[in-house]
Amino acid sequence: MNTIESLKWRYAVKKFDNHKLLSKEQINILKEAFNLTATSYGLQPLKLLVISNKEIQKELVAHSWNQPQVLEASHLLVICIPKTYLKNEVEAYFDLVQKIRNTPIEIIKPFKEFLTAEIDKKSQEELLSWNKNQAYLALGNLLTVCALEKIDACPMEGFIPEKYDEVLGLSEKNLTSTLVLPVGFRANDDYMKDLKKVRKNIEDVVLEFN
Repeated sequence: MNTIESLKWRYAVKKFDNHKLLSKEQINILKEAFNLTATSYGLQPLKLLVISNKEIQKELVAHSWNQPQVLEASHLLVICIPKTYLKNEVEAYFDLVQKIRNTPIEIIKPFKEFLTAEIDKKSQEELLSWNKNQAYLALGNLLTVCALEKIDACPMEGFIPEKYDEVLGLSEKNLTSTLVLPVGFRANDDYMKDLKKVRKNIEDVVLEFN
């Protein structure tokens, strides 16, 4: 399939085939895709949890408005962001820039100072909102890669982050769960499987200025 055909093939799966599991190679593709996601300033204020422990998945169903996909899926992906975001994250980023690119400190310094000041002047509430936006970028990227790789998925906001954080012990890691993405393979009897995709006409959603 080409890219557009793959995106047409994709839908939010309502029922997974719980006998089919993603291969290690497929999971590695999703992990790599997550790591390559574009983020603001390239700071990557995100973590991805890859859960294949069925006991944990079963426990999380109750905190996901009882959506069965959480358990039925081959793997459950949880995108997390820092509860508290500090300027040392910026310092760590520029240390990595120097390590990978061997960029002289005199070239890095002005941008580093600018970015550090930007982080300093924002409240933790503002930083949390900003980082949530990065999580949505990652989710969109993962959904596209899933479609291209013929991996089924169901993006979810319908869950209780505080309960996920508790079950997964995220608070002690300074993380909070933001988005959930069960991945696997659609069941043959998923009622959504053969329904036509409902989308507006391109002319209704795209404005062109020539």
